[in-house]
Amino acid sequence: MENEIFTPLLEQFISSPLVTWVKTFGPLAGGNGSNLEEYVALVDGIFLNEVMLQINPKSTSQRVNKKVNNDASLRIQNLSILVRQIKSYYQETLQQLIMMSLPNVLIIGRNPFSGKFLENKDRSKWLIFVIGKG
Repeated sequence: MENEIFTPLLEQFISSPLVTWVKTFGPLAGGNGSNLEEYVALVDGIFLNEVMLQINPKSTSQRVNKKVNNDASLRIQNLSILVRQIKSYYQETLQQLIMMSLPNVLIIGRNPFSGKFLENKDRSKWLIFVIGKG
């Protein structure tokens, strides 16, 4: 039942403007991945932290966990690093204060396959938050 809900949401997310923009920085999941593999590459935070490093190479990058292996705590850690990097970029480079509430990395990190993130308002927050810096 959940797969019937998750798959259309996943397809919609993978074709969203945020993912389309992120793919301009390089292929997700080695370029040959399924929608699910591309989604995992995004929610693990590894690829998005690499994108952030391309956008702001002067940033003091923290150590990102390269092998998440579906570990929620490592995923949350990677996404938290990403949020801090983006916040820092807004404040130090763009000299802008973020007034909106930040995306909740716990929702994505704990159970990214539940569909809650894909149907959640946090997806819109990510879109505004990430594209606003690009």
